[in-house]
Amino acid sequence: MSAHVDSPLTRILMGIFTRLSMAFGPMNWWPGETPFEVMVGAILTQNTSWRNVEQAIAALKADGLLTPQTLGRLSAEEIAPRIRSAGYYNIKARRLRAFLDDFLGRYMGEVERMREVETWLLREELLAIRGIGQETADSILLYAVGKPVFVVDAYTLRILERLGLIDGTATYDQTQRLFMDALPRDVPLYNEYHALLVRLGHTLCRKRHPRCQDCPLLDLCPFGQRVCWATLLSTSPPLSGACVFCRLYIRV
Repeated sequence: MSAHVDSPLTRILMGIFTRLSMAFGPMNWWPGETPFEVMVGAILTQNTSWRNVEQAIAALKADGLLTPQTLGRLSAEEIAPRIRSAGYYNIKARRLRAFLDDFLGRYMGEVERMREVETWLLREELLAIRGIGQETADSILLYAVGKPVFVVDAYTLRILERLGLIDGTATYDQTQRLFMDALPRDVPLYNEYHALLVRLGHTLCRKRHPRCQDCPLLDLCPFGQRVCWATLLSTSPPLSGACVFCRLYIRV
């Protein structure tokens, strides 16, 4: 991936970041006391809510198993009942076991050793582990290892498509390049930006019943404006359902 250059896209993306920061404040994400806890959380959060992951992590922590060495002594069958709350616990236990085999065998369970390796090579190694996909691998790289890799998820794809910055055919890699070519390679920036997009997608830019009228990006978003207009036209009298944005463009 090429180094970023200042461009109109850079200014657009940084403008979005500034608005979201002002709207939501600091995200303080990813929650975790150690890098290894973040790694475990990144694997467990696949296809479930963070609340369920927190319960599973708390169970591991209560049993004194939240280090590579202690958890590494357990088989997948022994891990599974302890992470039941995370859902798909048998599958996730096997994925954790596969990750542990690689992490302990290649890096002796030490994150500091991982940090000495080139980012692209670390990513290839993680993606080679069964059950570790791009989002999980990049979450580990960014949040646990501290590598400047932008994490893309379903929220990111939905928000950018609605803003008109990508279309519905955009892949994970294409969307990631959009950010990393336009923004400086900065771990705190990538960390906070991704967390803000998750917050926006979870609370306002929802797949169903989006709350476009409350979105800090409404004036930039063709999708949100169409939703607001549709809401406006369905009310009687027309302005009774208008948000502030729509009122700016209505003459009565």
